[in-house]
Amino acid sequence: MLLYYITDRSQFPGDEISRWRLLLDKIGEAVDCGVDLVQLREKDLSTCRLEGGAREAVGRVRQRPGGKTRLLINSRSDVALACGADGVHLRSDDVSAREARLIWPGVPAQRPPVIGVSCHSPAEVEHARVAGADFVVLGPVFEKKNASAAGLGLPALRRACESPIPVLALGGVTLENARACVDAGAAGVAAIRLFQENDIAEVARRLRD
Repeated sequence: MLLYYITDRSQFPGDEISRWRLLLDKIGEAVDCGVDLVQLREKDLSTCRLEGGAREAVGRVRQRPGGKTRLLINSRSDVALACGADGVHLRSDDVSAREARLIWPGVPAQRPPVIGVSCHSPAEVEHARVAGADFVVLGPVFEKKNASAAGLGLPALRRACESPIPVLALGGVTLENARACVDAGAAGVAAIRLFQENDIAEVARRLRD
């Protein structure tokens, strides 16, 4: 099962310095526990602050040479390239995965980027696949915390997983319902709270058992 930790430092306590330190520690924890993907999704930061923070995050990931964790930057291919991240995670209304990939060739010593795309319907999943995404995140599958709107549901996830591209379930995913997502065909799960509010080693163990 693929595990995808999406960051949100605003959920940590304390001032900005404290929250950022806690976020970097959580990224390090994810790396130690073999989480496959981490998305730095701090959308409120200026380009300069995001790039600086992304370099710190890349440093945490690279502290484990040979580790499996890949760090993606939310939406900003330019920042991902500048900081040496492993790829980018695109919104459904961003440039296509094919267009994003075009800026990577020729970068010295750079591995091909990992490109994920957020999708909200089976049709968007297929569109992302055709455009060359490596994987997609479908959500929200379940209703979000404190949200009144219902999620897409497992039937929509099941239809999306008919596409030959890895589909990760996002939105209200918990230890209790993650197995239902996999049974519906998901290659794994993506989440913020599931990882940030819990011990990642325990989460990874229970999800992968």
